[in-house]
Amino acid sequence: MKKRGTLLIMLLAFIASVFSSARADVVLDAMEQELERSIRTLSKAKPAPLYYLHYEIWDENITSILASQGALYRDTNERKRYLDVDIRIGSPKLDNTHEIRGGGINYLDWIPRINEISIQDETAAIRAALWKETDSRFKNAQEKFIKIQAEQQVKVAEGDTSPDFSSSKSVGHFDPPMDDGVDLEPWREKLKTFSSAFQHYPWIYQSQISLRSTELTKYQVNSEGSRIREVRVIHRVSMYAATMAEDGMELYLSHSFLSFSPEGLPTDTEVTSQIDTLIAHLDALRKAPLVEPYTGPAILMNKASGVFFHEIFGHRIEGHRQKSEFEGQTFTKKVGEEILPEFISVFDDPTLKTFNGKDLNGHYRFDDEAVAARRVTVVENGILKGFLMNRSPIAHFPQSNGHGRRQYGRDVVARQGVLFVKSSKEASMEELRKALIEECKKQDREYGLIFYDIAGGFTSTGRSGTQTFKVIPLFVKRIYVDGRPDEVVRGVDIVGTPLLSFAKIVLTGDDYDVFNGTCGAESGMVPVSAVSPSIFVSEIEVEKKSKSQEKPPILPSPLEK
Repeated sequence: MKKRGTLLIMLLAFIASVFSSARADVVLDAMEQELERSIRTLSKAKPAPLYYLHYEIWDENITSILASQGALYRDTNERKRYLDVDIRIGSPKLDNTHEIRGGGINYLDWIPRINEISIQDETAAIRAALWKETDSRFKNAQEKFIKIQAEQQVKVAEGDTSPDFSSSKSVGHFDPPMDDGVDLEPWREKLKTFSSAFQHYPWIYQSQISLRSTELTKYQVNSEGSRIREVRVIHRVSMYAATMAEDGMELYLSHSFLSFSPEGLPTDTEVTSQIDTLIAHLDALRKAPLVEPYTGPAILMNKASGVFFHEIFGHRIEGHRQKSEFEGQTFTKKVGEEILPEFISVFDDPTLKTFNGKDLNGHYRFDDEAVAARRVTVVENGILKGFLMNRSPIAHFPQSNGHGRRQYGRDVVARQGVLFVKSSKEASMEELRKALIEECKKQDREYGLIFYDIAGGFTSTGRSGTQTFKVIPLFVKRIYVDGRPDEVVRGVDIVGTPLLSFAKIVLTGDDYDVFNGTCGAESGMVPVSAVSPSIFVSEIEVEKKSKSQEKPPILPSPLEK
């Protein structure tokens, strides 16, 4: 009994010490002090007073080790801090963040405003940096707000007259300091050994393998009373190899392992096995025939399907795109309507940390507007239910659901976190292949395609352009109707329009897997994940991939024997 009491006392003491250190955090205290001082003055300023203020500091410590051909090329450790200040003047109904419609999109707004500050916990230095940036942002906000007010008088009424801001309850969250990171010394030798495997293949013109360890502490305070210290640690082992086909087409493949802890990093056997697979696939690619433009049945394997949904669907359900007069608003008026096959549901849940033992890069607990992340159902049984929201309201969706995200130096917009595609019409891979072949026969096609890996892609969501997408496959096979062996092919990109592409989904696999990546948009590069099964589509369109006009190297590699 006495031992249990002693353990309880020790536990309570530990908890108290954690919260005490959080409350005494020099960075948070400095942010809070300067925030309160700025509010006292700027909330009375003319002509438009401040009504909301938010500070965010990113403390990033990155270790990067890269090896190629058995030697280290990079071994660096760099720690930096960045500051973001979000100011709102006017009122929640109309403020300085309101879209200016005259003259089209101002792409200068997309240029990051990087504000690097001291890495030391010195109150005076932190407060001085906050003061300068707050003053600058407040002046810019006043100028922009004058333009917005004038435009309201001379432009036609907007389609969505929702307010510019939604409030949220205050949040208090304090992560303890991060644990010790990866023991790097063994990895330096490991990476050199792993990278030397590519020396045996002189036709591989570029190759590398790296370890990148990122320790990020994010501090947030705002005028609603939120006070957050959130810690994120990511370790990633990545490999890359590139070659060139005889016709000048540049070809590459890559793979990465991601983990939130050193214990989750891959074993030596896992790394060497993946290197062998990558080399074998790259060799098959460089010898593979070109595919001509094609429209017909295809299977997108799970990771490729995840990228596919992220690119052509995920960006179109980001909330701010439903309000902007410059956006195509593909799904804005379709809430309650069927936009996907009835057997497919989609949600985005940044609170998911792992899936099937794999850590999820898109996981976070609080977004960059100090709002707690939460699961959002966007499609249920094919019916559109909602959108991913930040603090910018849209018609019928007045509140944030924790999806306001950015890279430091950018303005926050609604972004994806962990996009999860769920199906109630699952089948084995054998059944998917059978369905593919049957559909090929039905359409009188000699073959169908299976997309095993996709690098990424891009999509046009703007009103001034076409509502199209392009997805970049890396490894593709041709599946013949007459039973010939599967054949690796190259030289195709997937293209199309989203509404038509979604209508062609016939069946999904039962083989859910994870895509972990980084997505770029107006608010910069943010970590994302997608979880999806393989999907069978009755029709997909591919076009020829662009290629270099250069020949392979004339001078033989020094690695040739």
